[in-house]
Amino acid sequence: MEEKPFPAWSWSVERCLKEYNVKLDKGLSSYEVEKQREKYGWNELAKEKGKPLWRLVLEQFDDMLVKILLVAAFISFILAYMHGSESEESGFEAYVEPFVIVLILVLNAIVGVWQETNAEKALEALKEMQCESGKVLRDGFLVPDLPARELVPGDIVELQVGDKVPADMRIAALKTSTLRLEQSALTGEAMPVLKGTSPIFPEECELQAKENMVFAGTTVVNGNCICIVVSTGMKTEIGKIQKQIHEASLEESDTPLKKKLDEFGNRLTTAIGLVCLIVWFINYKNFLSWDIVDGWPANVRFSFEKCTYYFKIAVALAVAAIPEGLPAVITTSLALGTRKMAQKNAIVRKLPSVETLGCTTVICSDKTGTLTTNQMSVAEFFTLGGKTTTSRIFHVEGTTYDPKDGGIVDWTCYNMDANLQVMAEICAVCNDAGIFYDGRLFRATGLPTEAALKVLVEKMGVPDAKMRNKIRDSQLVGSYLIDRSTVKLGCCEWWTKRSKRLATLEFDRVRKSMSIIVREPTGLNRLLVKGAVESLLERSTHVQLADGSLVPVDEPCRRLLLSRHSVMSSKGLRCLGLAYKDELGEFSDYYSENHPAHKKLLDPACYSSIESGLVFVGVVGLRDPPRDEVHKAIEDCKGAGIRVMVITGDNKSTAEAICREIKLFSDGEDLRGKSFTGKEFMALSSSQQLETLSKPVGKVFSRSEPRHKQEIVRMLKEMGEIVAMTGDGVNDAPALKLADIGIAMGITGTEVAKEASDMILADDNFSTIVSAVAEGRSIYNNMKSFIRYMISSNIGEVISIFLTAALGVPECMIPVQLLWVNLVTDGPPATALGFNPPDVGIMRKPPRRSDDALINSWVLFRYLIIGSYVGIATVGIFILWYTQASFMGINLVTDGHTLVELSQLRNWGECSTWSNFSVAPYSVGGGHLITFSNPCDYFTIGKVKAMTLSLSVLVAIEMFNSLNALSEDSSLLSMPPWRNPWLLVAMSVSFGLHCLVLYIPFLADMFGVVPLSLNEWFLVILVSIPVILIDEILKFVGRSRRYRVKEKTA
Repeated sequence: MEEKPFPAWSWSVERCLKEYNVKLDKGLSSYEVEKQREKYGWNELAKEKGKPLWRLVLEQFDDMLVKILLVAAFISFILAYMHGSESEESGFEAYVEPFVIVLILVLNAIVGVWQETNAEKALEALKEMQCESGKVLRDGFLVPDLPARELVPGDIVELQVGDKVPADMRIAALKTSTLRLEQSALTGEAMPVLKGTSPIFPEECELQAKENMVFAGTTVVNGNCICIVVSTGMKTEIGKIQKQIHEASLEESDTPLKKKLDEFGNRLTTAIGLVCLIVWFINYKNFLSWDIVDGWPANVRFSFEKCTYYFKIAVALAVAAIPEGLPAVITTSLALGTRKMAQKNAIVRKLPSVETLGCTTVICSDKTGTLTTNQMSVAEFFTLGGKTTTSRIFHVEGTTYDPKDGGIVDWTCYNMDANLQVMAEICAVCNDAGIFYDGRLFRATGLPTEAALKVLVEKMGVPDAKMRNKIRDSQLVGSYLIDRSTVKLGCCEWWTKRSKRLATLEFDRVRKSMSIIVREPTGLNRLLVKGAVESLLERSTHVQLADGSLVPVDEPCRRLLLSRHSVMSSKGLRCLGLAYKDELGEFSDYYSENHPAHKKLLDPACYSSIESGLVFVGVVGLRDPPRDEVHKAIEDCKGAGIRVMVITGDNKSTAEAICREIKLFSDGEDLRGKSFTGKEFMALSSSQQLETLSKPVGKVFSRSEPRHKQEIVRMLKEMGEIVAMTGDGVNDAPALKLADIGIAMGITGTEVAKEASDMILADDNFSTIVSAVAEGRSIYNNMKSFIRYMISSNIGEVISIFLTAALGVPECMIPVQLLWVNLVTDGPPATALGFNPPDVGIMRKPPRRSDDALINSWVLFRYLIIGSYVGIATVGIFILWYTQASFMGINLVTDGHTLVELSQLRNWGECSTWSNFSVAPYSVGGGHLITFSNPCDYFTIGKVKAMTLSLSVLVAIEMFNSLNALSEDSSLLSMPPWRNPWLLVAMSVSFGLHCLVLYIPFLADMFGVVPLSLNEWFLVILVSIPVILIDEILKFVGRSRRYRVKEKTA
């Protein structure tokens, strides 16, 4: 049985040390390390065994259409072999058909295998996140760079600023007053998290609440500490995520289109089986006969030759019924769709995702970095005015770390008053952050809040006009430099040069503030403080007014400051109070570590007394702001019938404030039943959970862990929703993998998230998803057009073969010709239908249901009518050539061929028994003469011209039929062919290819055709063009039916 890990976060440090029998100053002994390794193994993520290549290849053939094709290829190969041994020749032509079918299947399998092997790279990317070495105490000695994989539970590890955490560990002691970790990739929290050593209760708490634990793969932002390793390898939180990604990849379901095509394949199999049986049943007398003696059959005669002939017809039926070109056309169409999407900043990693996007019904979006910029910025700040009862509020524009992005609204304080000068000084000097430009984005080094304060200082400027102009000029020059990686913050530099920093009083959780002692230009020392507003107010005796004068803090003033603070907090702003102190007592002449008062700075317990008697300056409100374009994208989603759910690791109030701002919720909306923490939602009964998720309103889930996200996605999928999930962190990867469409962020996203996703947003922008959905819908509509087009052509082929068999006339097309039509001639027009322009109101319709029929009963009826015409036309022209001298004024016997009766043609198999039957040779294009040693060859070798006419009629009808497929209902008068010029090009290409086969001797021999004369081409066009007229009548009937239904419902 697997040992349950103990809850280290709720135990004291002493109890954890006792559990592993280890001392904090000694570490584990070598013997204990070996014992622990035997028990827990190496500290590394398990390498999941991938599917072997042979299994992947076999899986590609597990498809109904493919199985039918395989059987058809096998049978046609045997028949070709038998034909070769009978006629003592093994011509390549006989094997063209099985060879081409197998080639298609092999190419299909290669593409499938390539896609599958790409899919599992997410697990590899997780390994990149793992730390490689750490500082570990063993046998009383510090090992400076022990490989991380050698760590075992109980090891004592030291962490410093910039270190990547090598395992899940319990913090045992802090070596600095504060310790902060960047764990947003794991938990989704926008800010680095403050850590401590105190036990956390209760035992069952979320990841974000475990403030005395550090997790593998996260990074130390500031501070040093000593930790005890408690979980390694697959037992760590990152290991659990790997397990979830693997489980999610096993759960991956087929795309809606794949399901539809499989369903279609199964129906097709049944249809082919039935038609083959009927053909055999109709013709059984031709290969099986018997006499009846005393009421019982006797003298049974079986013709193996005739039987194989009808077997050949069955193979021809299979080839005719399956649209072999469909996989290639779908792949081409999706590939073209991905190119279009790439131009819109959506990079599609898995081709079928393009189509799945079109029927998305729910978008589950992460908040940090997707709906917001993931860059802290100051939204507003306030100070007191001319008296304690008035306040000044300044609004700040700009949502990034770019100092030139936005400014302070109506800022007239270039010659800043004393109060604003102190504020700028505190923001610039009491600050350890920096900003750099990585070629695409401005990014922060250090704490994001501090970086935002530095950007604010740049927007405020400096009080010295001469210096202000100088800074502006240097910034202009800087923007033309080749190396722009380090961003020059001129105003901040001016303040830091002016006030020399002497000492730092680090942040701690008790006083909730940090401060620095600086030497002012006057030569006096000053304490600059920033921290939690309530905490600073409690320790402030005075408040500074706009003119710099100091007034004691009274109750009305305190109330005003706290009410302004609560208004800012209710907007989801993170508020920082700013204060200073000039009367520093024994620190008034502090200069360095040699000063007698320095020992007080080494003891954090003294910090509160040093930071008392403060002068309160003002409050700054910061936030991770929503992206400008998200609001419109949310509106578009509502219009398109797509629900948006926000799932974030951030806290509830911040998430709700952002959702109101992007108009997912209106300002005064009651959020009961719409806003939950992950824990609250999981505590509901399953019926309540389903009821909550099925309501057609927006939702927000905050403080969500990876398993919560995964569970929500799974429930939505079980409800029949098509789910798109966005995310950027490692914590999002399992849900990205499980969702129908996983969408990762391209700029801020971790490699793990990108590898688990189906699509990557190059610009990290939520609105890009919405335009990708529109593209997906358009692609699906176009795919429906060409699938219908190809299937209608296949119905026509099946009916023509069926008619041939039913009438008993020689087969008017051989399988290799049908294969040519399905693959080559139909391919270009079908692909061109993928370029049909999108409908105008495509994003004003609800998403299609995933169980919507690809071909409904009316469309099927239409194509049966069209197919019947195709069949009658192809067989009809074959019979015309044999039996009629002219048709509609076109002379058919200019080549000198012999006419026969229809009854003779229908009983051609009995030709050898006819007396006085003779045929004359006839000429074909290029001056060739077709002669016959045996008159009966007229129905086998001699049918080459009639077959060419049939094939040409089929190709011509396909071309005209592709015009019908431009729109499901609209007439060609309202949707003319030039709306899609690519279709006209494709028709020309297909006709050109058909002419190549007819007029190049080598190809003509291979496909069993001959060149046609101009007269014969006239006949072909004449027989083919009515297909447009028939479909126009059917479209008109369809439109009238829909109009009547609309009128009835109205």
